[in-house]
Amino acid sequence: MSKNYYILYFVGILSVLFTSCREDDVLVYSESHKISIPQFTDIDGFYLLNEGNMGSNKSTLDYFDEKTGIYHKNIYAETNPTVVKELGDVGNDLKIYGSKLYAVINCSHKVEVMEAATAKRIKQIEIPNCRYIVFDKEYAYVSSYVSPVQIDPNAPLGAVFKVDTTTLEVVDEVTVGYQPEEMEIRFGKLYVANSGGYRVPNYDNTISVIDLETFTEIKKIEVAINLHRIKGDKYGMLYTSSRGDYYHKSSKLYIIDCYKDQLVDSLDIAVSNMCIDGDSAYVYSTEWNYTAGDNTVTYGIIDLKKREVVSRNFIKDGTDKKIKIPYGIAIHPITKDIYVTDAKNYVSPGTLYCFSKEGILKWKTMTGDIPAHFAFKGKLKNEN
Repeated sequence: MSKNYYILYFVGILSVLFTSCREDDVLVYSESHKISIPQFTDIDGFYLLNEGNMGSNKSTLDYFDEKTGIYHKNIYAETNPTVVKELGDVGNDLKIYGSKLYAVINCSHKVEVMEAATAKRIKQIEIPNCRYIVFDKEYAYVSSYVSPVQIDPNAPLGAVFKVDTTTLEVVDEVTVGYQPEEMEIRFGKLYVANSGGYRVPNYDNTISVIDLETFTEIKKIEVAINLHRIKGDKYGMLYTSSRGDYYHKSSKLYIIDCYKDQLVDSLDIAVSNMCIDGDSAYVYSTEWNYTAGDNTVTYGIIDLKKREVVSRNFIKDGTDKKIKIPYGIAIHPITKDIYVTDAKNYVSPGTLYCFSKEGILKWKTMTGDIPAHFAFKGKLKNEN
């Protein structure tokens, strides 16, 4: 993870963009512009959640309409003009499930639920210091740090909240490790990557295994310190990233066998984020090191069948040299276009890049601040 991990969650830069007022609130109007030729597949387009720097209340939502080639920037406020403080502070995850769009807003302590077709608000679900969301059957599962947003050597254990997707009410919760991050569901079990980030330097090093039928923690798998991402492939393996300690222990990727619930392998590649498509995992890293005082930016492709790194860069035309802080990644389910976002300096508008599956730039466009999380809208097929 980059230096932004600390900038976003423990420092915060207060800045507000004033363009129009409604009583005591600020309303930032949407902008639309054509960026590509229309494309007709089973995918209508995608939403992009911009995190916004902590304390600025500038999380925004963009939408790319694939059928028209038009990119719509900052659609939430205009779609929901009566919502006070708009989307909120630090957008941390975004998913579509059924007919609903779910945005996890970390420092506003809520999950914003919207109509997937229009982004119109349905309801707000209050969950403290919420992080990521996954779904299974009629339930959503949301990881939560539980504690206030601050470094604390005595920060408590985190939790996963269970939400009924029909009533949009929290119906249960289970205690997991310290400062839980991403989750993955396999074989009736929920796997939770625990970071322990608030307890630095005493990081957590475990994955909590939750039995979904009883909603209880049945096991902890020891992996490595400061875990963050966790993704599953179609071979029953989970890939989870360690951010290291930002000094001497580097970021690395670890492989867990879901059949045995055991750590079975590791790959010497730094990972800040990853996206799995078929037999390939596309990864990038913005690895911050306090000794060097800088980020090391890398890219790569992992062959999941062979469990080995097969490429150290999926951007083939040199555009990677223009990307300062890669911060989000997604693969188009049909065309296999590769989307990468650039957070730049974390406090000004970012950039979204679209590359062909061969790694050649097709187009780019300006986004909100810290563009990070994608949710494709349309007929999606789950390959795992």
